Amino acid sequence: MFSGIVEATGRVIAVREEQGNKHFTIEAPFTQELRIDQSIAHNGVCLTVVELEAPHYTVTAIRETLIKSNLGELREGDLVNLERSMRPDALLDGHIVQGHVDQTARCTAITEADGSWYYTFEYDSSAGNITVEKGSVAVNGVSLTVVNSQPDSFQVAIIPYTHEHTNFHTFRVGTTVNLEFDIVGKYITKLMQLYRVK
Repeated sequence: MFSGIVEATGRVIAVREEQGNKHFTIEAPFTQELRIDQSIAHNGVCLTVVELEAPHYTVTAIRETLIKSNLGELREGDLVNLERSMRPDALLDGHIVQGHVDQTARCTAITEADGSWYYTFEYDSSAGNITVEKGSVAVNGVSLTVVNSQPDSFQVAIIPYTHEHTNFHTFRVGTTVNLEFDIVGKYITKLMQLYRVK
């Protein structure tokens, strides 16, 4: 479980394909503190450390993960948002993030706003996922507040710290991002669907 507060960005230094899987070797500032089998969110996707040789570590994304996330697009040199799993004694500064990406979205607009930025994302709403005004959403693993919620799009406002310390500053119009919708909202949506069936 994660909180959506990005701890650091890591740089992809190698990508190796093996059948339907991809192995990503990442350089991160906290690699020497890691252990094999540890869970780390990469752009919001929970992956397990399988190899460790500081300052690098390696994780594996299976085909299912590559289909549902933007990890399949990662290339050498790309930056990824990193968060180690939440400790039970830690403050929950963001919101509950599972590290299970629901779907991807495409950045359709970036607007500067006198020291901050508005990013607009469009997604396929036929999957049943929704946002609500002032609700939470994780974009590439970053816990954010939704503004201008629409049936198939939403905006988020990014402060300078987040812009600089995550991979948001690398986004362009057309960039594909990972979305994890609020778990509470997903349960309510599911219950409402079951209620309508009855």
